[in-house]
Amino acid sequence: MELHLLAALIIGVAAVVAIIVWTRLDAFVGLLAGALVTGVIAGVPVTELIEHITTGFGNTLAGIGIVIALGVMIGKVLEESGGADALARMFLNMAGKGREDVAMTATGAVVSVPVFCDSGFVILHPLARSLARRYGKPLVTLSLALAGGLSITHHLVPPTPGPLAAVGLLGADLGTVILAGGLMSIVLIPVVVAYARIMGPRLEKQLDPDLVPEMAAAGTSGSAGESGTGSAGSAGTDAEPTAPERPRVNPLVAAIPLLLPLLLIIGNTVSTAVAEGTALAEVFTFIGNPAIALLIGLAVGVYVLPRRGTPRKTVIGWLTAAAASAGMIVFITGAGGAFGEVLRQSGVGDALGEAVAGWPVPMFLMPFIIATFVRLAQGSGTVAMITAATLSAPVVQSAGIDPTVAVLSACAGSFVFSYVSDSYFWVVTRFTGLTGGAAVKMWSGMSTVLWAASLPLLGIAALILG
Repeated sequence: MELHLLAALIIGVAAVVAIIVWTRLDAFVGLLAGALVTGVIAGVPVTELIEHITTGFGNTLAGIGIVIALGVMIGKVLEESGGADALARMFLNMAGKGREDVAMTATGAVVSVPVFCDSGFVILHPLARSLARRYGKPLVTLSLALAGGLSITHHLVPPTPGPLAAVGLLGADLGTVILAGGLMSIVLIPVVVAYARIMGPRLEKQLDPDLVPEMAAAGTSGSAGESGTGSAGSAGTDAEPTAPERPRVNPLVAAIPLLLPLLLIIGNTVSTAVAEGTALAEVFTFIGNPAIALLIGLAVGVYVLPRRGTPRKTVIGWLTAAAASAGMIVFITGAGGAFGEVLRQSGVGDALGEAVAGWPVPMFLMPFIIATFVRLAQGSGTVAMITAATLSAPVVQSAGIDPTVAVLSACAGSFVFSYVSDSYFWVVTRFTGLTGGAAVKMWSGMSTVLWAASLPLLGIAALILG
């Protein structure tokens, strides 16, 4: 690899990480700055460099921007209408007494497909506390089960923004990634449950009574009452806002806006594979297009989920808030596309692909390795996925790696060691009531175990998909 191209890559990536970690600027600015630095050092003329950035930004958002926005909107409606809580109670009834941790993991895995895991944990954690008090279960066990379930699909299954962005950047088929990521998530659920059962009882004695006074008073074993949804904020700290009480929704109805678009997208993939050229395939090509499928899911959701009589203004307010939260994810994804275009057009990407081809590492693990280092450096799993997909795209193309495997690899690498630079670390540990070393053992340990457990699954996926 030519020296100036290697320097362009290293300094460009270093600029991204430095801006995110040490300045007041965010990942969007960091990725654009990294693209500029890489292009200048690689010798790209300034006028062409600007064109590459705008082209990469626009092309990426043309394929994925609408889908991210609609996915976040569905999640917001599910969250505010009480649909997420309804799904949680359904899984609890299905699992039965004694398997509350399994139910919480499954609930988290389903809810986190459209709902950000931070919000999902805030919504559902009061239920975990209630179960701990009613049945004498360790709160840490149930919290870990919930947090792990939320994290699995947040990292692996679109339309969660990180995996969705990786699909667009690596050119994978969305339906195939949903199927593969869903199967991988199912296999990881027992890992979450096992870790929760092992570590939960060990850490229960280290609960901070200042954060969970009602659990300390009850000893997590004797209180018969169920205090509803107010307990999430009972500690009175800034980190623990009170979760508002939400209306009850039929869980089967709550599942419709989530399952309908996923089934349409998968139907598009399947019909194209087995009945290409038929009228059925043409129908699914349209309604199974990710943007159309999610639009259908959103339209159904805003009419079937909110309680009868909910003002139109309220629902529009939910969608407005969702659009605002989706905006930065869309921008970061576009900036990742801009960085990727500069890598391709400057020759850095091709040079990187040729250089790593001789490394004693399976090529399908390159996105995994990149995501691991980026996650450790700056904390955000979504940014790690986008950066890994961006940097590994040339390697994926040149080495003939299946794009679905590459997406899963980038997403799985971002599991590793969630710590203080990750907002979800604080949500999980503070709501549970753990600090210091106990907090690290609880959540940093869980995320790292999921990272390690995903490695053999990636190997299997690479053997099956090629």
